[in-house]
Formats: sequence, structure tokens, C-alpha cells
Amino acid sequence: MAASQDYYLALCARPVQFEKASPVNCVFFDEANKQVFAVRSGGATGVVVKGLEDRNPISFRMEDKGEVKCIKFSLGNKILAVQRTPKSVDFLNFIPDSPQLEYTQECKTKNANILGFCWTSSAEIVFITDQGIEFYQVLPEKRTLKLVKSQNINVNWYMYCPESSVILLSTTVLGNVLQPFYFKGGTMSKLSKFEIELPAAPKASKVTLSERDIAMATIYGQLYVLYLRHHSRTSNSTGAEVVLYLLPREGSCKKLHILKLYRTGKFALNVVDNLVVVHHQDTETSLIFDIKLKGEFDGTVTLHQLVLPARSIQPYQIPVAGPAAVTSQFPCKLYSSSWIVFQPDIIISASEGYLWNLQVKLEPIVNLLPDKGKLMDFLLQRKDCKMVILSVCSQMLSEPNRGSLSVIATVFDKLNHEYKKYLEAEQNYNMALEIGQSRSNPPPKRPVRTQAVIDQSDIYTHVLSVFTEKKEAPHKFTIAVLMEYIRSLNQFQITVQHYLYELVIKTLVQHNLFYMLHQFLQYHVLSDSKPLACLLLSLESIYPPAHQLSLDMLKRLSTANDEIVEVLLSKHQVLAALRFIRGIGGHDNISARKFLDAAKQTEDEMLFYTIFRFFEQRNQRLRGNPSFNPGEHCEEHVMYFKQVFGDQALMKPTTS
Repeated sequence: MAASQDYYLALCARPVQFEKASPVNCVFFDEANKQVFAVRSGGATGVVVKGLEDRNPISFRMEDKGEVKCIKFSLGNKILAVQRTPKSVDFLNFIPDSPQLEYTQECKTKNANILGFCWTSSAEIVFITDQGIEFYQVLPEKRTLKLVKSQNINVNWYMYCPESSVILLSTTVLGNVLQPFYFKGGTMSKLSKFEIELPAAPKASKVTLSERDIAMATIYGQLYVLYLRHHSRTSNSTGAEVVLYLLPREGSCKKLHILKLYRTGKFALNVVDNLVVVHHQDTETSLIFDIKLKGEFDGTVTLHQLVLPARSIQPYQIPVAGPAAVTSQFPCKLYSSSWIVFQPDIIISASEGYLWNLQVKLEPIVNLLPDKGKLMDFLLQRKDCKMVILSVCSQMLSEPNRGSLSVIATVFDKLNHEYKKYLEAEQNYNMALEIGQSRSNPPPKRPVRTQAVIDQSDIYTHVLSVFTEKKEAPHKFTIAVLMEYIRSLNQFQITVQHYLYELVIKTLVQHNLFYMLHQFLQYHVLSDSKPLACLLLSLESIYPPAHQLSLDMLKRLSTANDEIVEVLLSKHQVLAALRFIRGIGGHDNISARKFLDAAKQTEDEMLFYTIFRFFEQRNQRLRGNPSFNPGEHCEEHVMYFKQVFGDQALMKPTTS
């Protein structure tokens, strides 16, 4: 059995619980509202409706008018529709102050039988019959329905994808010609029909494409029809495969991907976080596929292998209420034959009375995908990937999983590729906003910042600063990693933030690698910036050439001198500020009070003494007297100096 940390699929911790199916309790699921209906005795002894979104169940009773075949609320739970006969659907308003009277709609086509119905909005419903499709508007106040549009077509079975408002009809004798219809804003549009290629020449009499082998789901924002082909067309292969057909709004349906299962038997499909999950009942394991990952392209379709080794869903314990405050647990039977799977990510066990969302856990996957490049490609497409990616980055810089520089470079490049895409989208959005305002265009859509956008502050805070502080790696490796990240940012033309350069400089200084620092600055490996220049000024005491290097940088930046002084003082680099101002010959005109204020704030008495003495000497040189003029407002500093060092420490006037 795989170790517990290996399970990358799990049933959600808070399932929807309902009364289990029994001879007196029928269970129905509505895919559009994601609600479970438990109907007791045809509704006479109660109907309980529970949804994933709404934690408050809806309970009501209705007259037992025969066996319920299908029951669903409109979007928003305002109107209930119930099918009890093959010819008609009954309606009941759940609107406050509206009479609780049922009204009925029969299907229009003579001799047709209703296979089922789908709500496409809060007041629009589609009947699917064996002879076509009927689109109605429901008028609850008048307790009547109005036919909007209908289409005659022989139907074997149907499927509805509420996320994209598309109904798929299986037509023809073999059932493998699929006709999609799209519903939006009170309209019904017929999309291009397409044919599913069946594995072998079937007997022409019976339907050979089963509803069980088809699913519809949105993957990476596009609608796909998934077909579970039980035996591969090639004679030498016995393994099943999943064929993905892209179903666009306009144009024809295209066969794009094939997922190779290398297994036979009973399968079920889910889509979670844009991953296709294939459950295999015989081995009680699930396989996952990612169509965004590189596959093998044969000129028309892309063949995909499973991303990870097959694993079971994480074992799940069902709590059992026992006597007074004792609850025991028993393991849930995973991959049970009573499980029913709905798209995109729902698993229902009618026999146990549970509805779960299937979830993907990313942490265990880190250890199952040793190729870091492929791991990054996989993680960057997942919804909650940020912290897992940052932890992978930290791991690859530390023992025992330290990666080579080429692997680290690959990972940084993949992250910065996503980061650059977002920055460009943001830039285009801002430009469109400016142009749009002047031309009264509709406002552009702001790009969504997903968790895959990992910026410099994320890498600095969670990875690089922690890595440099640990000091467990050889310093050459540490500097190489920092420079690799900077190289990657430059490669994608992303402006490097000064704090990354500061981290490089601090690391070089820690290891006394001043020659390397000098080279980095000389060859502009570290880009000029004011914060960087200030950092260099502060290094003068341990590396004297840093003073000149910083001045050269500030000159290249054409920074105003007083601004440089302000920056240095704000960083408590009082001596550096004074040296700088002396270096440019401006020390005769500076405000003594500003420097004394800054020196006092550092709470370094010797520094205060040095600065105070400097200004006394300046006063003596300029005015022949060391004391301060009243206009300089330095009285409090003189008092502080006397208090700390005594009156005798004040400089005496000297006469030349």
C-alpha cells in the first residue's frame, strides 16, 4: 500500500449527507444546481434537497401522484419541475405569496416520450424527447409555459453541461452521431454535429455508443466531449483510451487528444482542476492526465501518458453515531459499484448517502514527479499552486534535494515566463484603459492574477532570503543561485528589484568577495539604483572603494545631491552622508540640525559626539567661534551634548 503522503486525490472533508437510497426513498441528482433530492414515498412523506453550495436543506412535501422519474429546481430554486409520466412535466412555484398549485406541460410532439429535462436559467427549460428537443419559457405568475423553439431529431439519450449551457443529443442507429445545442439569453442555437469513431464495425441494429462512455466538461476554459473507447482501434493493443473532442461554439468539432490508459475494465471520469481523472474499478486506482503537458503529436492528435503513477483515492472514514457522545468510524468502500460520478468533480454514493467533491492534493505530487521542469509545468497550471511551488524552490536549494544549477535555471525560467505573461497582460490592460477612456470604448477586462504568478517579492521572501540566511550551501553556489535568478529576470526583460541586488551585495560582503563585487558593479551586472548606491556608501568602512563606486553610480543616475543626503540620513547612514557631502564640497552649507537630529536618532553617543564635533569645527573655521548661532536651532542638541559629555567637552574658541 502506498504511504499516506502519496495519495494525491481525496474526497472532500465536508460531504453532503442525505438519506440513503431504499425502496421507499429515491435519490436524484441535479447537475445544474449540484443538488441531491431525497424523495420519500413519491414526495408524500417528504422531499429533502441538499446542495454543495447551500448548507441549509430545503424540505417540503408534495402529493404522491405516481413514481417520480426526474426532479429539479430552476436556477435560483424558484420553480420545481417534476416528471412522473413519459408525456408531461409538472411544475410548482416556490415563490413567496404564490399559490402552491401545480401546473403541467405536455410535450408537443405526438407519440414522443420525454427522456428528461434541463433548466437552462431561472425560467427557461428544455424537454428532451426521443423525437427531438423543445425549449420553453416558464411564466410562473400565469402558471403556464410558452414554447420558444423546437427541433425534430431522433434521440437515443442526452447529456447536459450546465457550465457551458450545452445539451448533447445521441442520434442515429449506432448512437455515435452527436448533435449539440447551445442555450443563452432565451435563444437556442444548433452547433455542428459530429461523429464519434467507434472501435469496431458494430451490428447495425443496436445502439453501440453508450451514455456511460461519454462525458462533457470544461478543461482549460474550453468545452470537450470525452469518449471512453474500451478497445483501441489497433489490433495489437487491448488497452482502453479516452478520446477528447473539442467542441467550439463555431466551426466543427475536432478530435484533439487521446489519453492512453493501458488497462481494460470499468472506468469513470471526473475533471478536477483542469485534470482528467480516470477511475479504474478493477484495480481501485485513479489515473490523472494533463492535456497542457507535452504529449506525442502524430500530425492530427496528441497522445498523452499518465502524469503520475496510478494511486487510490485517499482512504475515507465514515463517522457512525454511537451511544451518547461516542462516534466510531468505519472505512468507506472506495470505487464501489454503487458510486455514481457526475461532472466535473462529483462522486455520489447513493447506498451510503454521501455526495463528495473530488480534490487534488499537490504536496504529495512533489515527490512523485522527480523531473523538476515537468513538475513546474504541472504545478503552474493548478489553482492553489503558489505555496507548493515556493516550497519546491526552497527544497531544490537545500540538502538533501539540492538541484544542479541547470535545473534551478529551468525552474526560474518557467516561473518568470508566467510572471512576464501577467506583466504584459497588465500593461496591455492599462494601455487599453487609457485609449478606451479617450474613445469611450467598453472597459477592457482586467487580467486575473492567478497563483501561478510568482513575483520577485515572493521568491525573495520565501526562498532566496531564507536560503542565504541558512548559510548551509557553499558561498559560490549561493551567489550562483542569486545571479541565476537575476539572469532569468533579465532574459524575460523584467526589471530587477533593488532588494535582489542588495541580497547579492550582502552575500558577497559576508564572504569578503570584494573583488567580485567590484567586477559586478564595473560590468553593470548589478543595475544602478539609489537604494543600491546607499548600500555601497554604508560599506565604505569595510571596503573603502565602495564610496567612489556609489558616487559614480549616483552620478550615472543624475541624482540630486540633497536627495542622496536625505536617503542616507533616512537609513541612519549619518557618517556616510557627511562623507558624501564633503566629497562634493557642499559641507559648508548643510544644516547642522538635520545631521544632529539624525545622529541622535541612532542612539549612538559616539556617533553624536563625532557629528557634533564636526559642526563645532566648521563653525570655528567659518565664523571664528565653535558655538552655534541661534538661527541654527541647535540648542537642544547642545544641552544633550553637555548632559552626556559635560560642559568641559565643548570646544573652546581658538584665535588664530
